[in-house]
Amino acid sequence: VQLQASGGGLVQAGGSLKLSCAASGLTFSDYAFGWLRQAPGKEREFVAGITYRGAVTYYTDSVKGRFTISRDNAKNTVYLQMNSLKPEDTAVYYCAADPLVVTMRNSQNAVDYWGHGTLVTVSS
Repeated sequence: VQLQASGGGLVQAGGSLKLSCAASGLTFSDYAFGWLRQAPGKEREFVAGITYRGAVTYYTDSVKGRFTISRDNAKNTVYLQMNSLKPEDTAVYYCAADPLVVTMRNSQNAVDYWGHGTLVTVSS
């Protein structure tokens, strides 16, 4: 199984980035997906999750109204559109796959699959 995250980079505060996570080696539509991030010196935290059909999305409070998670089951790809970025959004962002979003939110050690991270840096 491979989860290939891309789209990170350097952006000024207030700007936007769109992350992508291309999945292979699994039955994409059987999995929920999530984005998690780890800032320097901090623990990894859940950012957003989407159920296997995309009917329900979840967000941590600090990104609600600014970030949007979506998925394209035909392309085996999950996206994270990030708008109104703030310096505190600076982190390595990871894509994850698990049958349940709740696992990605509450039991990260039990998550089935992880991708390599992509660095997002927001300058002030």
